[in-house]
Amino acid sequence: MLVTICVITYQRPEGLKRLMHGLNQLTFDRIPQPQIRVALVDNDATGSVGDFCEQWRSSFQWHLDWVTESQRGISYARNRAIATADPSSDFIAFIDDDEVPDPTWLEELLLVQSTYNADVVHGRVVPHFQDKVPAWVVKGKFFEPRRYPTGHSLEAAYTNNALVRATLLRQQDKVFDERFALTGGEDSYFFRTLRHQGHRLVWADEAVVCEWIPPSRTTMKWILLRAYRGCLSYTLWEKETLVSVKVRTVAVLKAIAQIALGLVLLLPSLVLERHILMRALLNIYKGAGRLSALIGVTYQEYKTVHGV
Repeated sequence: MLVTICVITYQRPEGLKRLMHGLNQLTFDRIPQPQIRVALVDNDATGSVGDFCEQWRSSFQWHLDWVTESQRGISYARNRAIATADPSSDFIAFIDDDEVPDPTWLEELLLVQSTYNADVVHGRVVPHFQDKVPAWVVKGKFFEPRRYPTGHSLEAAYTNNALVRATLLRQQDKVFDERFALTGGEDSYFFRTLRHQGHRLVWADEAVVCEWIPPSRTTMKWILLRAYRGCLSYTLWEKETLVSVKVRTVAVLKAIAQIALGLVLLLPSLVLERHILMRALLNIYKGAGRLSALIGVTYQEYKTVHGV
């Protein structure tokens, strides 16, 4: 079995170093160790990771390929990573350059894939804060994503922790829609489409990666805009895939209801703790994201780089 791990990076040297250390520590005790290759794409046109990769070549236990994708944007970089992957790969794994995998991460993904005959397996992402976190962030649990029992069927997945049957990727010229190059959401759009086509997406609760979160993300602005973009991306997929007047009407009503709920909660929450205020604001921003998708507005979240 051959697994290619796809990594894209842009001006995160410390994060990439932590990730490579983590990948170098992967273990396989419950299944035979697969053949592993790492396809690393530098999205910095200057090719800043070239020397870094040369230094790693002698101590890295897996085969490492790296290329530069000069066209800025995560969709371009991810598509280049897939193109760089060994064409005989059985599976493609995705992980981000601000994450560190548990030693059993890939083994758990492969075990769950085999057990449930899944086309896509999505694992758990645990936050690691680099500095002291504001109390309202902790109380609001804004960085604690939903968990499921292993094997639970999913409607979507994300490239921050995923394993994909390689044949599904080889069937397409450009897997990730380039419209989302700087907005984000290209991964959920693709995986939702796979699910809509009848492919099986499942959860692997024991396949864990740790995401390093810088202080620039533990702000009201970042959390609200991430929620705005998330609802924008989902509604765009819904609008383009489930094409009907009914779907659009329901989306408009949901957006209006969400904004209205947020406004109703906003006034009393002003005298309460900040995490409660954030809940009201999140409703407003999510509703605004839905409306933005319906009228064609975009938000380029990935124009700004958050270093880790």
